Amino acid sequence: MRNVLSLVLLVFISISCKDIEPKELTENQLLAKAMSIHLEVITLDTHCDINIRNFTDSINYTQNLETQVNLPNMKEGGLDVAWFIVYTGQDSLNDIGYKNAYDNAIRKFEAIHRLVDSIAPNDIALATTSKEVKDIHESGKLVAMIGIENGYPIGTDLSNVKTFYDMGARYMSLSHNGHSQLSDSNTGEKDGVWLHNGLSELGKEVVSEMNRVGMMIDVSHPSKEAMRQMINLTEAPIIASHSSARALCDHSRNLDDEQLQWLKENNGVVQTVAFSSYLNTEKHNAFNDAKQKLYKSVGQKMGFEIIERDSVRLLDNEARTAYYDNYRKVINASKEKVEALKQEVAPVNVSDFADHIDYLVEKIGISHVGISSDFDGGGGIHGWEDASETFNVTLELVRRGYTQKEIEMLWSGNLLRVLDDVEAVSKRIQEIETEVANN
Repeated sequence: MRNVLSLVLLVFISISCKDIEPKELTENQLLAKAMSIHLEVITLDTHCDINIRNFTDSINYTQNLETQVNLPNMKEGGLDVAWFIVYTGQDSLNDIGYKNAYDNAIRKFEAIHRLVDSIAPNDIALATTSKEVKDIHESGKLVAMIGIENGYPIGTDLSNVKTFYDMGARYMSLSHNGHSQLSDSNTGEKDGVWLHNGLSELGKEVVSEMNRVGMMIDVSHPSKEAMRQMINLTEAPIIASHSSARALCDHSRNLDDEQLQWLKENNGVVQTVAFSSYLNTEKHNAFNDAKQKLYKSVGQKMGFEIIERDSVRLLDNEARTAYYDNYRKVINASKEKVEALKQEVAPVNVSDFADHIDYLVEKIGISHVGISSDFDGGGGIHGWEDASETFNVTLELVRRGYTQKEIEMLWSGNLLRVLDDVEAVSKRIQEIETEVANN
């Protein structure tokens, strides 16, 4: 996409449109202005899930896989930085559960390192600081970063925070869907059942340890009360790695106005997420119902029965893997029909996504708002279906009147500022520890 954009930009190079209001621009001028900005800023997506099966010598991200994120898609859409996610689903709070979770996390860490160290070291490199992001980007390579979704793999061993940090993790949420040993989850809203009434005692220790080592605290999945307690405890700014505005879409995964104010006062950032059901419930449900009906029809013709997600979760690993493999075949076979369906039932799109960005910017200021996709984890909207369409987000922001400086802040500047702040807090804490130890 960078090369394509450069060529197209040359076509419009004679058009001077930097200082013209978007509403006064022709469509070609608007496109040229957006392309110019997209080429200049560092685009960063804080949440891209992975499957370790796509990190082998024969199947990997150098290929144009069916995944929403891979290196060809990143290059095509001009996505510079992808945070690859070490995700572990919630299971039993016992030693067996913790060991399995830890082993799962390590396999995902190793997969990411395999990509940058062995599979594609000439194309992508791992960054752990904002300086490394900028240096790698300047070198012409794509950038990988690592986030942890669910602190469950820590088990009861606080030293695992440092272990994961040393493996490259620079943010972590303390829970996912279901209460962990560290924190209550937002899912408790559904039944009103809480395990810790916020954070557990171990969870509070983990917050302090994350401050000490320099890892950002992610509040996208924990409960509102857990978030409140984290903000009261932390010495560093926090992030919501993939959440949107609850005022526009009443989902427990989104942040309400009170939470947004807490985040602003903490000097953190909320990474607006392109997850359709978190953006516009009515549109999402209408289109999803129509799409699922289509999938079931296509599946029946292929001899495959589509079942509810809760039923899929009950399958053993082998059966669940086989189910999703067949499900993807149905999706691929339905692509043309799904595109036609969009003409009948409007899907959630980039404009709906930008509505949330607008709201968040107005509510808490542009310094506290960023961008994420949740690709390969359920994310993706019409116009930003995968990383190859990343430019469309920049185009919509330009269309709405955001300046290059503001777009740079939204795409990466704000998130990297928080990363720097967290690193500074860590350095100060460790200097105090050293001084105390020497005295």
